[in-house]
Amino acid sequence: MSVSIRPFQPADTAAAVALWQTCGLTRPWNDPYQDIRRKMQVQPELFLVAVDGDTLIGTAMAGYDGHRGWLYYLASEPSRRGEGIGRRLVAAAEDALLEMGCPKVQLMVRPENGVAQGFYEALGYEPFEVWATGKRLIAD
Repeated sequence: MSVSIRPFQPADTAAAVALWQTCGLTRPWNDPYQDIRRKMQVQPELFLVAVDGDTLIGTAMAGYDGHRGWLYYLASEPSRRGEGIGRRLVAAAEDALLEMGCPKVQLMVRPENGVAQGFYEALGYEPFEVWATGKRLIAD
């Protein structure tokens, strides 16, 4: 496998958004291009991509607020699943968060996404009961 993990670069934008759409990660109320622009302003080093040569085949976006780390937009090219791309991206994001002193990382998985739930459980992530809520401050 000639896959490498590196920081996201602006030239990766179209490929990242296309991958997210292919993987069903985008939602009408979140503009993925705006999500990328915002991430590039805050901890851009925590936005990672997996590439095979010049082809983007995976993404992971992380953040750390000083209390908890978060993972978002973990995606791998569906035709390449089972090669460890997602595992490597999660490990790289965890390593980067740990270097920042992050004691715990969390993420959200939609209830209907049983495949992702099993993936994260295999990596040692434990489900916990919370009431997830949010409020949009800027309409995209």
